[in-house]
Amino acid sequence: MRRWSRLIGTAAVVSCAVLLATTAQARIICEKGLQRSGGRLISTPYCEDNYLAQVAREYGVRHSAEAIRNNPNLKRDVCRFVGRDIRVQHNCPDEATPRGRF
Repeated sequence: MRRWSRLIGTAAVVSCAVLLATTAQARIICEKGLQRSGGRLISTPYCEDNYLAQVAREYGVRHSAEAIRNNPNLKRDVCRFVGRDIRVQHNCPDEATPRGRF
């Protein structure tokens, strides 16, 4: 009886160790402003702000995606600077994108 309880206990410890070692990491995967979720791409504000920061870095803006996400005024300023880039036009509010007179 002792032998079986020890064997079951060992098996339980090993299975718990395997489960802990193979659990999936919960992290958000973004691709060009879209979030991969269940094999599909969906639009989320988190990924859109990450992409806005990435595009802004190409123009020389040195703000992090977190700063853009947490500060609406900074996002508006970044949008004014890079808002005409077609990759991020849908991320920026209309009033932030400068419009010329025709």
